[in-house]
Amino acid sequence: MKKICHLFLAFSTLTLSLSAQSMRDYSSSAWFKNTTEVIHSQLNKAAETYQPGKNPRSINPDGTIRLAGLTDWTTGFFPGTLWYGYELTGDKVLAEKAKIFTLALDSIRNIKNTHDVGFMLFCSYGNAYRITGDRVYLPVLADGAANLYARFNPKVGTIRSWDWLHYPVIIDNMMNLEYLYWSANQFKNPKYAAAASTHALTTMKNHFRKDYSSYHVVDYDPQTGKVLRKMTHQGVTDDSAWARGQAWGLYGYTMCYANTKNPQFLKQAKNIASFIMNHPRMPKDKVPVWDFDVHNAMDTDVPAPRDASAAAVIASGLLDLSTQVKDGKIYFDYAEDILKSLSSDAYLAKPGENGYFILKHSVGAFLYNSEIDTPLDYADYYYLEALKRYASIKKI
Repeated sequence: MKKICHLFLAFSTLTLSLSAQSMRDYSSSAWFKNTTEVIHSQLNKAAETYQPGKNPRSINPDGTIRLAGLTDWTTGFFPGTLWYGYELTGDKVLAEKAKIFTLALDSIRNIKNTHDVGFMLFCSYGNAYRITGDRVYLPVLADGAANLYARFNPKVGTIRSWDWLHYPVIIDNMMNLEYLYWSANQFKNPKYAAAASTHALTTMKNHFRKDYSSYHVVDYDPQTGKVLRKMTHQGVTDDSAWARGQAWGLYGYTMCYANTKNPQFLKQAKNIASFIMNHPRMPKDKVPVWDFDVHNAMDTDVPAPRDASAAAVIASGLLDLSTQVKDGKIYFDYAEDILKSLSSDAYLAKPGENGYFILKHSVGAFLYNSEIDTPLDYADYYYLEALKRYASIKKI
């Protein structure tokens, strides 16, 4: 604890001057400009503090930093955040650091026991290749995509998430389909895209309730494809609406529509968006508590913890959706409200604080007393992605 405190004090005296060459002009939106300055400061300090291959994931209750190693499902988010930070600020130092932290994840190409290789590699190596066009990133991306596709079972019609239970599929898996759509095109392998679309259709059939809220986990019989159980691993109950799970679904189906133009996916995305945006237990600042159905979701005396990570994913998904439909303003405006909330003092860290994470107040796994009311690496990642999408739409 003392070591961390000393580290904070050492860096709290540092300031970063943002030159005209390294910082774009965001003067048209004061909140956006301030946010980008905070991002620039925090990411530079984080890149100087943490070691490649041991990426910052969250802050432990005792104030120490929880690190993500090579097999941690979140390990690709910090390099990806550095890449987005480079895009938002133009600071080439961040690009250099992003490359170093990305290349340190090379051995993930050999991991075969999880669907999370999408998070681990596409958020890091995928962004690296998208931004730089450097083909050095392609072999790792090719191997990872092959391993992700190998987890697809045609009998079930989904990609297996975990290697326990019978054949579990989690709503989070919708996010990793983007890796397969991209790989199908990049590596000229259409079976990847076919598997991704089949997974999305099967998930649409079995994961969603009549109100378009989602179960977290559906466990299948791998031999017949029969649904054995619908349950949760993260939400307050099997039948509740775990906030980040709803965000994964919104983002995932919007992305699937963007890649396929299948109207079923667009309809699903819009229905999920409606469920989220019109939920009676959505707080006024549009940053949800960790589960919409938790008993103290709307309490003012002892409120349930907010989940900034869910809000960030929702904002990014809604901004994407706003560009896919004619009536996109309703989605853009809602996402803008979320971003302004996250960019306020209530959620945005002050430079030099918060372990150099950008956002405060996220929830990892409440039921397991893990990462409650703490920064999270994926909250930062999707927040920066949303800011980049916002800037692109607004042309700022």
